[in-house]
Amino acid sequence: MRIRCIVIDDEPIALGKLRKYVGQTPYLELVAACDSPIGAMRVLSEENVDAIFTDINMLGLNGLDFVSSLSKCPLVVFITAYPEYAVDSYKIGAVDYIVKPYGFKEFQRAADRVRIQFELMQRSNATFRDNSVFVRAGCKWVRVRIGDIRYIQGLCDYLRVSLAGSPKPLVIYATFAHMKSCLPANFLQVHRSWIVNVEHIREIERGRIVMDKDMYIPVSDSFKESLALYLQDRSIGKTGSRSKDSD
Repeated sequence: MRIRCIVIDDEPIALGKLRKYVGQTPYLELVAACDSPIGAMRVLSEENVDAIFTDINMLGLNGLDFVSSLSKCPLVVFITAYPEYAVDSYKIGAVDYIVKPYGFKEFQRAADRVRIQFELMQRSNATFRDNSVFVRAGCKWVRVRIGDIRYIQGLCDYLRVSLAGSPKPLVIYATFAHMKSCLPANFLQVHRSWIVNVEHIREIERGRIVMDKDMYIPVSDSFKESLALYLQDRSIGKTGSRSKDSD
């Protein structure tokens, strides 16, 4: 199976280089080469994409904000001349980070990590039985019921998973993007580092989600719209303009 990907860079020479390197990698299939995140959004709305190779510093919407805005994000590799962005890129679940200037060797290293992660995702998807998944926690594999997951917090190279009925979170070693790709539609990313199971939300107030009396999860500006759209179709007593038939 080939990994369908898009490449994004607002510099024509850099974009051409990405196209060339993807073409030289047998397991990658180029879906589109985009000169802006806006163009990439149009592609993502129309095509199935497994991975994104994107520059960070671009005019208008930068690569970090673009990826953070995606409700269902493919595997991501960031490319930039500024190493200080590395921490931020991994916080939002990047598979790898390439520093400019780079050659095919550096690109291939990142592409191989994408391939490994993609294969792991395929295997993880195959482990779903009775709405459960196996996750790696320390030296053992733990079976977790999807419905028991309350929320997930991403912390660098590991995740904290809160489970219903468990006083302590489960610490697992996985990427934020990988975990997100394995979850059904009732799990929403509401912040760069947080995913919540809407079935366990107690209430939403003042830009934050209340899970219980001691646990509040922030909703960042990048994800407010996607949360509002989800709630719009699943709420009673909606706010907004009255319908013409209400008079």
